[in-house]
Amino acid sequence: MHEVTPAKTRQAVGAAVIGNVLEWYDFAVYAFVAIHISRKFFPPGDEVSALLSTFLAYGLGFLARPLGAIVIGRIGDTRGRKTALLLTILLMAIGTVLIGVLPGFETIGYLAPLLLVVARLLQGFSAGGEWGSSTAFIVEWAPSAERGYYGSFQQTSVVTGLLLGSGMAALLNTIMTPAAMGSWGWRIPFLLGGLIGPVGLYMRRRIDESPAYARISATPAAAHEKSETWLLAGRAFGFTIVWTVCFYILLNYMPTYTQKFMNLSASQALWANTIGLFVLVAAIPVMGKLSDRIGRKPLLLACCAAFIVLPYPVFSFLVSGVSYGALVAVQILFAVLISMFSGPGPAAIAEIFPTRTRSTWMTSGYALAVASFGGFAPFISVWLIDHFGSPLAHTFYLIAAAIVSTVVIWTMRETAHEDLG
Repeated sequence: MHEVTPAKTRQAVGAAVIGNVLEWYDFAVYAFVAIHISRKFFPPGDEVSALLSTFLAYGLGFLARPLGAIVIGRIGDTRGRKTALLLTILLMAIGTVLIGVLPGFETIGYLAPLLLVVARLLQGFSAGGEWGSSTAFIVEWAPSAERGYYGSFQQTSVVTGLLLGSGMAALLNTIMTPAAMGSWGWRIPFLLGGLIGPVGLYMRRRIDESPAYARISATPAAAHEKSETWLLAGRAFGFTIVWTVCFYILLNYMPTYTQKFMNLSASQALWANTIGLFVLVAAIPVMGKLSDRIGRKPLLLACCAAFIVLPYPVFSFLVSGVSYGALVAVQILFAVLISMFSGPGPAAIAEIFPTRTRSTWMTSGYALAVASFGGFAPFISVWLIDHFGSPLAHTFYLIAAAIVSTVVIWTMRETAHEDLG
């Protein structure tokens, strides 16, 4: 087994984090140009139907995540975390470039949305394997007393990817005319994402395998490990529900929501979202480090409680005609609350599992929850708002998710100060 030094730890975690940033930029940028995609790839006519179709394609990408989680997670447990991480970044780059070069509906008809779904499925397969593989890799490299802090960089990298996607879309909407953006400008973020993929591939080829995996792969499995994995995966599933719904309603769907119900321009909505993401990136490591001192559960439960109580009154406030500054303040509030989960979250979910099966079963439980509740959250939000005729209808989905995760987390033991199994 290779020697573990602080320098090697920083190199390994840094390569995983940078690759993760690129992965999640590629996967998330779709949501930030969703309005342009709806007009480019779907039949003209009903704007609500086109937007629903766009977010349906967005959600279908999440259906591939459980399959990617199982396949790539299994590769991570049998061939090593490094091999899994190399595969995910290659697949994501291919899917992203495909979206950037696809002809629109007016050129190839219904083949356009079909190929769009294929590209999203490829991205989803990659993302399904990436989350768990990178989480396992980072947490397994972390010093025992700092797993919360080191693990938080997994989420920091995810949000940085979202931040880059939101910032890129905001910049393009600011410097380009609406006509140019709708015609070809929306393709730029996808083409850039595909081009920078090889950077992450190069960095990941130079890292060592995680020490915990290297140690455990040389020993035989205990008989009880396999029998417990389904139960642990179910716990990870429930743990993840509020996490993923918060992310995809309050971060990815938010620019579309504020454009429609606060009558903001695309650039205004995206810049407000970008400010919130910037605060979230800064707050996550703070919360991760705090969880190493006070434990994971106090922060996780506080986040859940906030999202049971606050969504309805806060969104009521937003649609009452408040200023742009008030929207920015709300997005900062959401960012701080989400950081209370995203900081300790990667370490907490990784600590549920033994090292031998961590990549497969943590990734599967997480990805199933994301596919079931997170990926379709924008679609469900649009449908609920349209069906009930209220811009507040989607808040009840968020509240229900928080209640379920509260019950699951309440029953978990505190693992912050235990050794990694």
